[in-house]
Amino acid sequence: MKYSVSIEIDRPIAQVIAAFDNPENLSKWMQGLQSIEHISGIPGQLGAKSKIKFKTGSREIEMIETITNRNLPHESASTYEAKDVFNIVINKFEKITDNKTRHITEQEFQLKGMMKLIGWLMPAAFKKQSLKHLTDFINFVESN
Repeated sequence: MKYSVSIEIDRPIAQVIAAFDNPENLSKWMQGLQSIEHISGIPGQLGAKSKIKFKTGSREIEMIETITNRNLPHESASTYEAKDVFNIVINKFEKITDNKTRHITEQEFQLKGMMKLIGWLMPAAFKKQSLKHLTDFINFVESN
């Protein structure tokens, strides 16, 4: 399953990238984030791996993030591996004006087992969750 979601943020691209690229900010806008544990590589750099734990309702999700591309301020990409889920995420940033930035996220999900059935039955739920994260990110950036 592949899709993309795009939003506009009323802030200069440098401010958007500074907020996006600071791991200390993640807990301020990513609902359900419990912890991030660095595993290998240089944190935030190409090839770095981290263990990320989320809680949504009563469900806990643990995944491994690997940074696969880092070309900021234009693009950043990572993979996320969890039980029955492999997710490729590409974040792109475009300057619209001096004070407005477009953030595009391209998602590809490779699902197995029960997750494959969920993805087939409820593909809109995946896109809705991605849009929620982007909306929370906009609110965080624009309020600071």
